[in-house]
Amino acid sequence: MDTRPAARIESIALRIGPQFTRYAIVALLLIFGGMKWTAAEASGIEPFVSHSPFFGWLYGPLSVQGVSIVFGIFEVAAGLAIALRPVFPMVSAAGSAFTVVMFLTTLSFLVTTPGLAASPEAGFVMKDIVLLGGAIWTLGEALTAVRRRGESHASGVARAARA
Repeated sequence: MDTRPAARIESIALRIGPQFTRYAIVALLLIFGGMKWTAAEASGIEPFVSHSPFFGWLYGPLSVQGVSIVFGIFEVAAGLAIALRPVFPMVSAAGSAFTVVMFLTTLSFLVTTPGLAASPEAGFVMKDIVLLGGAIWTLGEALTAVRRRGESHASGVARAARA
């Protein structure tokens, strides 16, 4: 075992970093998803969503608050799914995949919302670049866990068949 300080820090960072990243994304999805039930958040996202070719149409059948709540439900559900990684990695992978699509969609607001890319509010959307990277990582890591569980199960079945 390498006892140099840099090696110890490396080991700790590689052990803590992935878990911190996963559950930071979960926390943000739960917080931002929960905020979607407030009138302030609903009116805050309306300028972005209303210009989106993907979601603008929702304001026909739903109110500003209704659209926001729908988004909140999906954000909270995705956060909870990602959090289930230790027990249900495939559910976590599905939550991560949804979140990748969600962050790509919100990043599209930079192009679809008039004047947004050059405004101070662009940072509100641009934070999703980092979250997108984290969601891509959680997707890959959860799928690796699913594959490893399958390999482990298959080898256990083979051992039982030989016995």
